[in-house]
Order: sequence, then C-alpha cells, then structure tokens
Amino acid sequence: MAASRSKRARTSPSGGASGGQTPGRRQYLALKAQQPDAVLLFRMGDFYETFDDDAALCARELGIALTSRSMGKGEGRIPLAGVPHHQLERYLERLVSAGHRVAIAEQVSEPGQGLVERRIVRVVTPGTVESGSLLPAAAHNWLAGLAPGPVDADGAARWALAAVDVTTGELELQLLGSDELSGEWARLAPRELLIPEDDRDSIAGAVLPEGVLLTRRPTRRFAAPAATEALCAQLGVATLDGFGLAGLELAVGPAGALLDYLAEAWPGALAHLRPPRPVRGSELVFLDAQTRRNLELFTPTRAPAATVGGADASGQALIDVLDETGTPMGARLLRLQLGRPLRERAPLEARLDAVAAFVAAGGARQALRDQLRGLPDIERLLGRVRAGTAHARHLVQLARALERLPGAVETARTAGAASAALVDGTVTDGHPAAGAIATAAEAAALVATALGDDPPADPADGDTVRAGFDLEVDRLRDLASGAREQLTAIEVAERARSGLTVKVGYHRVFGYYLEVPRSQAERAPDDYEPRQTLAAAQRFRFAPLTALEAEILEAKDALLVAERAVLDRVRAQLAAAGAAILRAAAVVAALDVAAALATVAVDRGYVRPALANAGALEIEDGRHPVVEHGLAAGAFVPNDAILDADGTIVVLTGPNMGGKSTYLRQTALIVLLAQCGSFVPARRARIPLVDRIFSRVGAQDDLAAGQSTFMVEMVETATILHQATERSLVILDEVGRGTATHDGLAIAQAVVEYLHHRPGGAPRTLFATHYHELTALAGTLPRVTNRSVAVTEAGGEVVFLHRIVEGGADRSYGVHVAALAGLPRAVVARARELLRELETRSAGVAPDATAVPRSLPLEPPAEPLLDDLAALDLDAVTPLEALQQLYELRAAARRRNGVEG
Repeated sequence: MAASRSKRARTSPSGGASGGQTPGRRQYLALKAQQPDAVLLFRMGDFYETFDDDAALCARELGIALTSRSMGKGEGRIPLAGVPHHQLERYLERLVSAGHRVAIAEQVSEPGQGLVERRIVRVVTPGTVESGSLLPAAAHNWLAGLAPGPVDADGAARWALAAVDVTTGELELQLLGSDELSGEWARLAPRELLIPEDDRDSIAGAVLPEGVLLTRRPTRRFAAPAATEALCAQLGVATLDGFGLAGLELAVGPAGALLDYLAEAWPGALAHLRPPRPVRGSELVFLDAQTRRNLELFTPTRAPAATVGGADASGQALIDVLDETGTPMGARLLRLQLGRPLRERAPLEARLDAVAAFVAAGGARQALRDQLRGLPDIERLLGRVRAGTAHARHLVQLARALERLPGAVETARTAGAASAALVDGTVTDGHPAAGAIATAAEAAALVATALGDDPPADPADGDTVRAGFDLEVDRLRDLASGAREQLTAIEVAERARSGLTVKVGYHRVFGYYLEVPRSQAERAPDDYEPRQTLAAAQRFRFAPLTALEAEILEAKDALLVAERAVLDRVRAQLAAAGAAILRAAAVVAALDVAAALATVAVDRGYVRPALANAGALEIEDGRHPVVEHGLAAGAFVPNDAILDADGTIVVLTGPNMGGKSTYLRQTALIVLLAQCGSFVPARRARIPLVDRIFSRVGAQDDLAAGQSTFMVEMVETATILHQATERSLVILDEVGRGTATHDGLAIAQAVVEYLHHRPGGAPRTLFATHYHELTALAGTLPRVTNRSVAVTEAGGEVVFLHRIVEGGADRSYGVHVAALAGLPRAVVARARELLRELETRSAGVAPDATAVPRSLPLEPPAEPLLDDLAALDLDAVTPLEALQQLYELRAAARRRNGVEG
C-alpha cells in the first residue's frame, strides 16, 4: 500500500499553487462542477480519490479511511478518501447499489509532462452499469424514459415509453394506456427512469415504478422531432420509416432523451445501440401487474413450505422451474417470451415446431445443450468491445464463444427442419444466419491469431500479442529481450573485471544498479557510484548500466504502445463485425430456449398444446408447473379444465386447502405457457388464443396508499370488469371475502352476473368462492356451471382429494382446516358445536330451548390424566412398575371417553 501511494504521489497533478489553489485542485473542482450530483472518483496514479463531501460519503458508505491533505495556500486541509484502481468495480458497485450516481474521471495523458489531463469518461448509475452483481446475467438491465403521449378519443391518457439495455444494445419503443403502465413496469423492472423535469403536472398522472432511481431531464430532450433527428444520426439513416415505427412516432421522444442521457453519461455505450424494436400491445397478451404478481411469473410471493397434494406454496417462480437454458442470451430471451405472450398463432406455431423438433431428437438436443453450456455472454462482451472497455481477456473470451457457434448450429440442423429454420432465417431480422455465423467465426479466428491464449488484462503486465502477428511488436519485443541479454552480459563482465560477487538489480525509484556484498564494498572499482546501503549489501550506480536502462525503458514503452495499438485494431475489427455477431447471438439464444423448453417437456411430461383462434378451452389432466416441480414424482393430482366457447363461467366451491387456488392458477399458467410457445403440463390441451389474462387471487393491504385489503380487492376486481373482453381469461378467487358476509355475497353474485351479461360476450371465467349460495346461479344463468373440490369423509376424518368434479359443494370444512392448522382442541370442539347450531337454524329447525348458551372458556379445562402423568417419577420405579402404572392410566382414559374394556 505504501508503495502504491508513493507512485500516486509522483504522478498526482498537484503542481504549483496559484491563486491559493493547486492546478490539480482547480482541475478537480472544474470536473466536479460538470457532475455536481454525482460522487466524483478522481484518478490519481494508482488510486481513485474523492474530496470534500464526497470523501466523507465514501468513507461512510465504503468503510474506508477518511484522511486529509493540503491542496493550496488558504485551502486548509481538505477531506480525502481513496480506493485502489484495481478495486474500482467492487467499490463502484457498492456506491451505485446505495443509490448514488458516480462519475469517473480518468487520466487521459501520461504523467511527467506537466499537469496530467483528466476527463470524466462516464457516469455510472443503476441504469448504466456494465458489470458486477448489479447486472443480472439472466435478465435485462433496463434504463427507461417516459413522457406524456397522445390522448385517446375517450380522453384517456396515454404514455410514450422507451427502454434501453446499454449492455446488450436493445432499444424498445411503445405507447401504453394508463391501465397498461403498471403491468409494463412489472415486466421491465427498470433500474432507472428518465422523466421530464419541467412537466411535473402531466407526469404526475402516470403510475411510476417503485424502487427505481428517478432522473429528471430537461423537457426539450423528450421532444419527438429533435429525437427523431438524433436517432437517425445514431443509426446512420435518413428516415426511421424502415424500422416499423408507424403509429409510435411519439415514443421516439423518450428514446431521444435516452440517447442524450447516454451521450452525457457514457458516450461509448451508444456504439452498441441496436435499431429500435417496436412493441405493440395489440400483438401481445395483456397482463396487468396484479396478474403477473399473482401468477408468480418471475418473483414468488410466498415463502417455501411443505406441499401436499394440491397445496400451492412452493417458494419458486415460474421462471425458476422453466429456465433450463445454458447461456445468458437464452436466459434473457426466455424471460422476454414469458413476460410477453403472443396473440398471433403463426409465430407461436413456429416456436412450438422448434420445441417439438428437439423433443423428438433427443440426441441432438443433448449434444446442443452440451455445446452451449457455459457459453460466455456474447451480447454483453460485444457491448464492451463496442464501448471500448474490453481488455484482452474479454476479447479472448468473446473469440472462444464465437468459435463454438458453427458446431452448435450444425448440431441444431440435425434436429430437423423446424430447428434448422431458426438458423436459416426466422430469427430477428429474417435474414439467414449462416453468413452471420461465418463472419463471427472469422472474427474469432482473428483474435486467436492476434492474441495469446491467456493474455493479461493490461499489456503492461505481460505479453499480450501473439508472436508473429505484428512485425513492430516482434521487433520491439526482440529489442527489449536483447537488452535483457545485455544486462546479463554486464553482470558477467563486471564479475570478471572486479573479482567481486556482482549482481544486477532493479529498483522502481533508483532504476538499475549493481549490488555487491557489504564485505566486498570497499574493493569496488572507482566507476561504481554508491547509491544505497543495506544491512548485507551495497548498491552502486554504473554508467553503462544507466545508459542501457534508458534503452530498455524506451523499448518497453514503445512495445506497450505497439501492443495497445494491436488491441485497438482487433477491437475495431470485432466492432465492425458487430451486427453479424449479434445476429449469431440471437440464433444461439433461440436455439437455447427451444432446447431448454424441450428438456422441460421431456423430463416432466409436458405436451404440445393445440392452438386455435376460437372455440372451447379444453385441458385434460392439467397440472400446476411450479407446485408439481416441488413434489415427488406423481404426487400432484391433475385436473381437467373445460370452458366452452360461449363464455363459460365456472363457479368453483369447496374447502379451503382443497386446491381451488392452485386449480385457478394452473389453468391460467397453462394458457400463458401455450401463448409463449411452450409445451404445457397436461395430458392434452386445446388452447383458444386469448387477448388478456386477468387474475385476482388474494389481496394485501396497501397501507402506503391508505387502502385496506377489501379496497385493494375491489380495485383489482373493478379493473377486470372494465377491461375483460369475450376473448379474455379471468380467474377470480374469493371475491367479497374482505367484508361482512351479506355484503360479500351480494358483491360476488353481482360480479358473476355482470360478467355473464357483458355486452359482446362473457370472458371465460373461473370463479372460486366460499359462498355456496352462488351455486344456485347455475339454475338461472345459462352460461354458469358448478364445479367443486372433491372431499371424502371416513371414520370422522375428512380427506381432501384435490379433484375438481361436477356440481357444487355444500360445506367448506373450515373447522377441519382449523384443526389441521393446530388450533387448541377446546376451540375446535366449541367451533363444531356452534357450527351444528348454525346449520340447524339455517335448516329451519328450532334450537333446543333448554340448552344454555355458553361461552368459550378462557382457561383450558383441567386434565387429571395429564397431572397424573406429569407426577410419575420414572427414574424411581422398575420397568414392571412403570408398565403397571401405564395400564392404570390407559384404563382411566378409557373410562373418561366412555370406552369399555
């Protein structure tokens, strides 16, 4: 540490003071003024330093020492805290995760030529990180921009949204209604959101995501005309007409704000930006935030728990049990497809064809998975290359990944025509990928030819360029190597000339020296100039050695420059092949997803769904993919789900813990999986394509918004009633349970009637309820049908069968569930007694007038048998005596329970 600090001191730009401040201090303050809201990491030699309030913040957040130093007359001692340059990523991650913006000022000129020039090269925020644990490998890291959009004909507000992942270069544009915004936040999970700073009234009407960094930018940056011009310049085109953005012109505005922000925060990231991808809600299945949460697509809402039969607490999300991908690109594509189910049949059939091909070709599937397993992240490595932050190891990593692609593609072709179609032109832009794969392989060959197999990250730390690739590098390396031979020659010659034990050494401050033992120092030749005295040796300066040192250092400096020039050349050639490499990465991702879904299908018995544009929803022996995954093989109880084409509404009754919620969720998940292009957990499935999936399953208090559980439940139900169409799938669980019984029953019945009578047709609906009175609706509403969870009673015991059967249930078995939950026996017994009284009254039978109402005892009744058992002194009796006492206790227990014998 002391040595590093010493080196920093020699290269720090303190210089002479002028006007009370050193030049270095003035330089720092000027850079800080450019980013006043960011923590400025100021490169000084081997350290990144922070000063003033930034130093105090870093000392507190990072747990590092807070010191001080003088930086000019009249300045006093200024707070200082620094981190080693090689640990930048570690500390940067901690600052950003704590919610801070961080500006990095690098040295852009060599020390020793006056004041070292420094420049802010990038500003790191949650939306612009490129590495570390803040960047999940299997998910995108979205930086989003939001602005008010056009107003609908009915006066409803719409919003213009753009999102970019700077690490992969993807850019999305879309227009959304206010009702769609929260669902898109749930899907995107942006880390940072740009909003107009001068338009607070209009932006106040938007639902903003929680837990993200809000960055306000000048409103003029969101203007569509200027943004269109900037995006055209970025893409090198005269018009955006060729990118399919018709109708989304206003969404270009937020995209322009993103470009402007990146130009300021990280200009290098713009080099990796891809053409914009239009996102249209009319092509996707609408999933609002509550449905995404209730179906637990990406985040489990319940803690892990034991599961029996049809219980639905697993502690895993759907993505966790489906993700068998082997590459980061495939993992991200799977999340994208799962979060955006499609409405159109043709692209879904193409996805299903590819999965089916790998299901049938088990050998090719396993070979492909073996080839893809552990493949580096091609998209993000290329992003580093294009942004100029990739070092030699990144280049070799990327090359080794690209080298594996031709073999993987050929393996995929052997799986059949459907999988080959992914390679031959049905991916991304529709162009055949064979040329892209070949170009990527050529780029890999270039890197392999240019760089060593295991180069250092920095050429200063060792040889980087492979011998024979660059003539200038070879010449300078030979020169430096020859100089080292001359050092050895000087050492040998001086031993012979002086007769002393001479060794050549090097010190970072003194340079090259001759060293002799202290015992021989007095006999040193006159041309040995004393330099340093040690306990056991004397070091001398020697003129020929000093002259050779200058040659060595000059050769080393020139070699370093030459090797870095080769690296720049290789990076430029890789960047030039960037479009082809991205297309190749897209092929890999599509193959990876298809093979992964095929693996899930084969291992877990999923089937290909038959897609239809209309007709009945028919699922035979459907299963919940997440719950089933957490159980032993064959333990999950499957069920059918039949919903006719004319808007069947199923009223589902039965006991709590019987599996109603699991049944509702599994039906919705099977439909969703089918419309993502996946096989489904069922024996057979016919899926008419839906436009929206709605779910109201459970509710929680929203204390921050001042809403009770019942209010949240009603708001979610209102959303469904307003937005569901005849092509939607709706699952409702226990609507009305958050209020008084009569109110809840009235609301539940009104909801069923509203859905049934909806103009244009009723949505397919599963309505689980504990109100058995609703089963009577099947007799008056033609599209309402009753189903229930089967229960059997034997010997006073209730057994949940987790089977869905025709007809309604007449009991909820709540007291039985209470007993299973561990309520005291006295409470359960009293509950059974009260239940019998209530059932008697509801049946019109007058209660026993002589019965004396009694309240539940506050203290448990005395248990003499337990007292006798506790009084036994087992250590003081013989085994025979203990057995006799056990017989006596059993006899007393039988007498108490009225059992003879």
